[in-house]
Amino acid sequence: MLESNLELKGSSFTLSVLHIKSADLEKIRNELAEKLAIAPQFFLGAPLVLNLEAVALSELNLIELKQLLNEYDLIIVGVTGGSEQQHNSAKEIGLATMKAGKTVSSKSINAPKTTQIVKKNIRSGQQIYAKNADLIIFGAVSNGAEVIADGSIHIYGSLRGKAMAGATGDKNAIIIAHKLEAELISVAGQYWLTENLAEHDTESACCIKLDNESLIFESLPFSKGK
Repeated sequence: MLESNLELKGSSFTLSVLHIKSADLEKIRNELAEKLAIAPQFFLGAPLVLNLEAVALSELNLIELKQLLNEYDLIIVGVTGGSEQQHNSAKEIGLATMKAGKTVSSKSINAPKTTQIVKKNIRSGQQIYAKNADLIIFGAVSNGAEVIADGSIHIYGSLRGKAMAGATGDKNAIIIAHKLEAELISVAGQYWLTENLAEHDTESACCIKLDNESLIFESLPFSKGK
């Protein structure tokens, strides 16, 4: 019996959703350029779904929008929300049409069962993912490095790269860093870039967590990070 060269399996992936709130492509281009200038690696090469709900009644040129996003190395895989006409346009250019994802209740998220401990600095280009676990790092996270955990993240050093806690939707996850100079931080999908962090005293130890659907910043009584 010949062995099959194909195998179809069900799986699930976490996709970022880019909400389009204007049909004016020039405005989108300008705002996108500003965002990516702050964190140029944030969306680079990542698959995105476009939420068209806010522009469902607009004459949005989906082909030109896709071309614009491709110029910035954003990979569009599908659309959600929007009108039937927009969905038909999406299909014509090879995009999937998706139903809006369900909001995941934090009560349905299983709390991480373990803790992953890393005793070294995380260098640029490196990524650490603590699956179903909290992540504790005794060291610094450099620019261009990325640390991700399904639970909380504790960094006993400076955070200069990206940190994403609650990667599977745990809204009780937190991020603690002894010094915060991050390119990006995220808790359960809500994120801040450098411009948001600049509003706070990031020289001292701090905690980032969710308050309802918004991130909040709290100073902590620890010594300064290195």
